[in-house]
Amino acid sequence: MDDDETMDADSFAAADKALSPTTDHLERFIHGIENDAILMLDAAGRIISWNRGATHVHGWTVDEVRGSHCSILHPPDSILRGEPERVLALAAKHGRYAGEDLRIRKDGTQFLAEVSLYACRNDDDTIVGYGKVVRDISELRTTQADLVAKEAHLRSILDSIPDAMVVIDNSGLIQSFSVAAERLFGYTESDVVGQNVKMLAPSPHHEAHGGYIARYLATGERRIIGIGRVVSGRRRDGSVFPMELTIGEVLKNCGEHLFTGFIRDITSRQDIERRLQDLQEELIHVSRVSAVGTMASTLAHELNQPLTAIGCSLMAAQIRLESNSPRAVQDAQEALADSMTQVLRAGLIVRQLRDFVARGETERQIISLSKLIEEANALGLAGASQNGLEVRVDLDPSVSCVLVDRVQIQQVLLNLIRNGIEAMEGCEPRQLTISTRAKSKDVVELAIADTGTGLSETVFENLFKPFTGTKAHGLGLGLSICKTIVEAHGGRLWAESRAEGGTVFRFTLAQISNSEASNGDSN
Repeated sequence: MDDDETMDADSFAAADKALSPTTDHLERFIHGIENDAILMLDAAGRIISWNRGATHVHGWTVDEVRGSHCSILHPPDSILRGEPERVLALAAKHGRYAGEDLRIRKDGTQFLAEVSLYACRNDDDTIVGYGKVVRDISELRTTQADLVAKEAHLRSILDSIPDAMVVIDNSGLIQSFSVAAERLFGYTESDVVGQNVKMLAPSPHHEAHGGYIARYLATGERRIIGIGRVVSGRRRDGSVFPMELTIGEVLKNCGEHLFTGFIRDITSRQDIERRLQDLQEELIHVSRVSAVGTMASTLAHELNQPLTAIGCSLMAAQIRLESNSPRAVQDAQEALADSMTQVLRAGLIVRQLRDFVARGETERQIISLSKLIEEANALGLAGASQNGLEVRVDLDPSVSCVLVDRVQIQQVLLNLIRNGIEAMEGCEPRQLTISTRAKSKDVVELAIADTGTGLSETVFENLFKPFTGTKAHGLGLGLSICKTIVEAHGGRLWAESRAEGGTVFRFTLAQISNSEASNGDSN
């Protein structure tokens, strides 16, 4: 070891000796503690040392208690039970006693204290005294009791509200699961706490849920938090149902996020809405029939005159040609010219009526395709039999938005989804697949495929003609209207048989690139 190392070692030794606490240092330290009572007892339990904290906690000064038995710190009933002697005996036997007991102040008031008592022994193991620490925890326990009561009250409120509540952390792991959530999803809280919330979501959200949270944490862009929307949920038995989801966010002091989802099953509500919609469609149909009758009457009235004139002119031409008179050909030509005029007049009447019926254009907007499909899927599942039904959604990630009339295209999707579900009644398996794929940079194809019994060639030939539906109680207008809507959007709707069984309906729409969507009014 060289001289420098020797000097360092000597320096450390000197510093260590200078910093080593003496008895005087320890006494000053103990005496200066103000919130905890620290006292020393002799072997008989008499007080021989009393710090400033003991005066703060109990109220007596050191001169008032020195030499007194430690039992003066116990309430009267505790003394009658022999509690002071029992505590000393336990410390003597085990070397230490720790517990929560009632203690008393100089003014006679009692408080809950956390008490630690240590036996002090000499080299021959004889007890020479005790060291005692007393901490007033009455306020702490009161606060804890209030918190427990408030938590129980809050829990009772959350358990009684009809909406399900699910709390998750940054990683999507479930932290809390209300009683209403247990009833709705079929899981118990112990089944799901610590599991990823994606277990409650059907495809494609099941696979993509982690990405939703990561994207929000990275960008802060709110797509559902604080907004709410209609989505689909998946129960323990695998059934899928429509639900209204509202998410709240809390930022903890440690910088972590907690997300609380309030979930309402809207199956019944949408079942009612579906019935109202069906009733509305029937009323519209009645109105259409009435309108058709009115138009037919008007058309018959308007066309009666030119048709009568045409008939008379043709009859006159025939008579003139049969008369063999010198002017027969000329008169017949004049009569045919009059007939031609009346034919053009009749055509004009029909054209004007057609233009009147076909007036109006669709109001198109840039719409998120995934959201459009999600909402239509949730609506389509309302009131549908869920027994064995599996719904798969396979979306092309390269397609984000389309230029459509939201209500009309949603009606097309809704009609095709419901048709697919109804076509699979009594079939195994019951699998409905909704998919999208880009056909070009401007066109996207949507497909709704079922595993039903399929359609015959005869049905395929007339599938989209009005009043030729396959349903026993249907009007046969649904697919015809869908075809009209899609074609009005510049697309095409057609159906195909699936090799594995069932039918797939496909239709095309105009897709919008991400750059165009960002410049438009994307929903």
